[in-house]
Amino acid sequence: MLAAPAVNGLPPRTSRATEQWWRDAVIYQVYVRSFLDSTGDGIGDLAGVRTGLPYLKKLGVDGVWLSPFYPSPQHDHGYDVADYCDVDPVYGDLEEFDRMVADARRLGMRLLLDIVPNHCSSDHVWFREALAAEPGSAARERFHFADGRGEDGEEPPNNWHAMFGGPAWSRVTEPDGTPGQWYLHMFTPEQPDLNWRNPEVGEEFDRVLRFWLDRGIDGFRIDVAAGLYKHPDLPDSDDPHADERSRDSVNPLAWNQPEVHDVWRRWRAVCEEYTAEDGHDRLLVGEVSVANAREHARYIRPDELHQAFFFDLLSAPWNADAFRTSIAEAMRDIAGTGSTTTWVLNNHDQIRSVTRYAEASGDGRCLGSDRARAAALLMLALPGSAYVYQGEELGLPEVDLPDELLTDPIFRRTGNRSRVRDGCRVPLPWSGHASPFGFTSSGMEPTRPPWLPQPEWFADHATDRALADPHSFWHLYREALQLRQTLPQLGTGELRWLDSPPSVLTFVRGDGLICAVNFGTAPAPAPVPGAPLLASGPYTGGDLPGSTAAWWISDHITA
Repeated sequence: MLAAPAVNGLPPRTSRATEQWWRDAVIYQVYVRSFLDSTGDGIGDLAGVRTGLPYLKKLGVDGVWLSPFYPSPQHDHGYDVADYCDVDPVYGDLEEFDRMVADARRLGMRLLLDIVPNHCSSDHVWFREALAAEPGSAARERFHFADGRGEDGEEPPNNWHAMFGGPAWSRVTEPDGTPGQWYLHMFTPEQPDLNWRNPEVGEEFDRVLRFWLDRGIDGFRIDVAAGLYKHPDLPDSDDPHADERSRDSVNPLAWNQPEVHDVWRRWRAVCEEYTAEDGHDRLLVGEVSVANAREHARYIRPDELHQAFFFDLLSAPWNADAFRTSIAEAMRDIAGTGSTTTWVLNNHDQIRSVTRYAEASGDGRCLGSDRARAAALLMLALPGSAYVYQGEELGLPEVDLPDELLTDPIFRRTGNRSRVRDGCRVPLPWSGHASPFGFTSSGMEPTRPPWLPQPEWFADHATDRALADPHSFWHLYREALQLRQTLPQLGTGELRWLDSPPSVLTFVRGDGLICAVNFGTAPAPAPVPGAPLLASGPYTGGDLPGSTAAWWISDHITA
């Protein structure tokens, strides 16, 4: 990583070792479809990402994680992959991808790709071969095909339900036109689960990893990393609707099987081959939804994943005790693995934090914004790495879309709006006072509107306004990220809790960086009486206002 400039008169801290770049990196999640459109078709693309890289460099992040851009029928907006080694024409082509990699490298930024090993698209050549083949064939062994129950096989093989609603099984019509076997899909029927007990599957993904590593990427974000293996007998579940109620890994017969750890050891070995050649770590970071931090830690043992997202803060209530408990458990259970905690407050599957915190307070968007700013400063003060979802730096709230405009397969399968993800995926506002708000960057008139409509109030959150306003979310993130790159305490400094009032969470990093967050609404005594180094809201010293976080440097700390 490039050394940071001096901030607030402080010298830059020593750059972290190349092979350890990921330990405290801040990665920006780009949802490609909604980032920046270079063609005017209303859909973001790789050329748009390349155009936006200097903006992300200016913000101060260390790297970028790209959502899937592979060929796909887009039933789940790219998480149904038809070809793992190419680019969907709607997003560009491999030549454009290579130009993007080169630009990221020139800017000193890391690049991570989203990989989806649990399932593929029903358009994938393997699945088309399976449908054309006979029961028991080698082609069907790459998936979970099984005979149905009942006199004529008319009932699914077991009682599992899919994460996105409905049964986890669909029946096929055999090549001779008769009703046939069933296949497993833990998400949608267009996303058949791969059978990782078949050696061909592991070998194919070895090839996929090497294809992209050879093109110069720095690692992978792994979708559904606790999935892949299913119980070999596919028995009935004691709670068949568990998966349908939650996106977490709640069906122990379909998730978190012990064999999955062998996959991550195999992938780690592939990455280590490339690291051995040039000394640069290739990162594996997993989407691991498991019951607790102790189970989470099993995925990031020294020979498995480098990191796994720690989602507890994303779901924690706005409460000092809840945040302290989550942070303490993560630090306790993950520290022994040799990894670092990977913090997140938002992602492409969740309600944006501004709205989440506003709804929790019942006091509207303003308090939600204050809390989101404070939470960001808290997260960026914690030891480990952090992932920032696009639009967080603009303080974007969730967009409430009418039913007829929703595209999420969860809504199509359940009719339930509570878990719909479209509201956090609306294309970003870059400039101007009306849609498409600069989302189309080519200079031409858009040929189509953004794939999800942008509300009029997006004008208040446009990037050009954020850059011009020194008190914006954007400048808060920018200053915090500069300080992370400058202060040694925010690199390797350990965390110690400090005594504080009940509504306030206070800790110190290293030998003197103090972070305090007032989770209440009334002012509370601050740990340092003087002016802060950085604060999430208007604050120059004295009592810490409610819904506010601040950082201080102090040589006098009382535990």
